[in-house]
Amino acid sequence: MSTDTPTAETEPEVIVRRAGLLGHLILNRPKALNSLTHGMVQTVRDTLEQWREDDTVATVLISGAGEKGLCAGGDVVSLYRAAVDGRPEVGDAFFADEYAMNALIADYPKPYVAFMDGIVLGGGVGISAHGNQRIVTERTRLGMPETGIGFFPDVGGAWLLARTPSHLGLHMALTSGHVTGADALAAGFADHFVPAERLEELAGALESTGADEAIAAVVGEAPDVPPAPLAEHVRWIEACYSADTAEEIVAALQADGAPEAATAAEAILGKCPTSVKITLDHVRGAAQARSVQEVLAADYRLTYHLLRAHNFPEGIRALLVDKDRNPQWEPATLDQVTVDEITALSAPIEGRELTL
Repeated sequence: MSTDTPTAETEPEVIVRRAGLLGHLILNRPKALNSLTHGMVQTVRDTLEQWREDDTVATVLISGAGEKGLCAGGDVVSLYRAAVDGRPEVGDAFFADEYAMNALIADYPKPYVAFMDGIVLGGGVGISAHGNQRIVTERTRLGMPETGIGFFPDVGGAWLLARTPSHLGLHMALTSGHVTGADALAAGFADHFVPAERLEELAGALESTGADEAIAAVVGEAPDVPPAPLAEHVRWIEACYSADTAEEIVAALQADGAPEAATAAEAILGKCPTSVKITLDHVRGAAQARSVQEVLAADYRLTYHLLRAHNFPEGIRALLVDKDRNPQWEPATLDQVTVDEITALSAPIEGRELTL
């Protein structure tokens, strides 16, 4: 594996490397937990397009610089600044390109290996969990935390959340909770567990060996996967998240008796009420979708409307800009959010639909 390191003055936001059979993309904003800028999305997408047609590239690897994580999501602060300046079209362009990248990854014809080590949130899930060889470690902390910022699980995440067993995906989405690598395996967000200390070894093996063979060699020697903490709570998760509405889910969690269920209810009530209802509707709708691309098109409709509404910019302001952690949601409670409001936020965009 190549160990060359560009100088600070020339270091790109995505390092593109070729070594033997491997094309390696390294997200390179470690101080920002490798959060995705528009330029990073375009670089990843353009490089994947090139490597798809390059017969000398047998395997693609995506990883993150630094030791804290693969990717903490999209650079939403820049989208916030554009939105409050009256330029929501900046966000439109970012999401259109990001979702096209997600769709490309989901249908990639070559092994797409993702090192889902450390923090993997939001857009970090989109750039990894749609791949076909997804590696988690003992350090993995994966989540879709968007209900906490007035948004919803996008990047095709609802496709994955809707297909988890026992409503684990709804629990993850509505609470914005992080899960371990073992949980990610159990929920279908990942394929293999590899100790973090062996990732570099695996990356090196991919330079000269096919992905299946290289991964099997490392996984076969790896210790057993740690227990999945969420597995201990399947009973109440499955029962409570089977309720029809967000209000009924919260009531069921509060009435269950398990301390963890009560904590989940409190977490949901602390999120943006509109986001909670959007997310419940969107994940359940994704269960009926025929493809990731269909879900991504629905994602785009929601982002288009949310960029022009109150809650998403307000959530970013409160959590990431002013950091007062006191968002003023509109409406302020779940029971005040109407069906018509949710329907309007997912309405088709005349002349602006995303085609993938």
